[in-house]
Amino acid sequence: MKPLSGRVTSLDVAALAGVSQSAVSRAFTEGSSISEAKRKAILDAALKLNYVPNSIASSLTTRRTNMVAVILGNLDNPFYVQVLKALITRLQARGVQILTFTVKNGSNSDDALMRVLRYQVDGIILTSAQLSTRMTGICHDRGIPIVLFNRYIPGSSASGVRCDNAAGGRLMAEALLGAGARSFALLKGDPNGTTSQDRQRGFTDCLLERGIPPADILELEGQSTYDGGHAATLRAFLDERHPIPDAIFGINDIMAMGAMDALRGEMGVKIPADLMVGGFDNIDEADRWPYRLTTVRQPVDEMTEEALNLLNLDNPGAAIQPGIDIKVPGRIVWRSTIPRPVDL
Repeated sequence: MKPLSGRVTSLDVAALAGVSQSAVSRAFTEGSSISEAKRKAILDAALKLNYVPNSIASSLTTRRTNMVAVILGNLDNPFYVQVLKALITRLQARGVQILTFTVKNGSNSDDALMRVLRYQVDGIILTSAQLSTRMTGICHDRGIPIVLFNRYIPGSSASGVRCDNAAGGRLMAEALLGAGARSFALLKGDPNGTTSQDRQRGFTDCLLERGIPPADILELEGQSTYDGGHAATLRAFLDERHPIPDAIFGINDIMAMGAMDALRGEMGVKIPADLMVGGFDNIDEADRWPYRLTTVRQPVDEMTEEALNLLNLDNPGAAIQPGIDIKVPGRIVWRSTIPRPVDL
């Protein structure tokens, strides 16, 4: 049964289902208040009439598109795949869809943001790229909040949420010191990334405060990748250019895993008997054989929830609050690559 005009509207569905037009709208909005019986009646009516909700028309009425853009950089790091999954789960539970855009890790995101603005999104989450003050201003002038995820940009008016990376670096230093390490190698990441810088600073500051000489902290360029961690480890230790230290800290898990494979596969080093290894992020692979990597867990669930709160999706009329910087503490996840102190 189709209306004479040939174009089915929500009014037609409401008439067939015996409900109000607003009930039809709620039936197609995830998380809205409507009984299951009424929702089923509306969906049955919609199927009979071949009705599909018009999201564009809805956005003209509500001034909301129910779309959020996520700009991703380093998809080679499984941590950001976990972040994307967490964002998708939480946003879809609110009836919000994700548009994903990618940029080269650490590069400027302005071009991607210009592409995003074509879609009239309700908010933007930026995970692994630089952001200019100009583009932040353009987005804010249009009423579109930008949230930085696991990073901050000094002097930017964009708000963000991040793991307390400096404190996490200190946690790893304390774990290795507590296990008896007195000489260290540090696999560094993106030199321009605040996340990498904070983890490195927290780690080295703690070691220096505890009396470790700077000469006993070897810094290696790991480039934030598995291959970079693997290659840097071989360059440093395979030809005995440097003595093998008591411990290696990769400021992300994939560099630490690259180092482990180089040490065990190419050099016959036993972990943790000959050398201890720590990571940062707690990606899913860290818990699997042959790694079982002791690492600093980033609280992804808490961070994604804070990021969505900053977008004000439930209160679209609220003014954008610039410059908020939320730090969420991480914690050590003990596995087999660092002996756990008996008092923990």
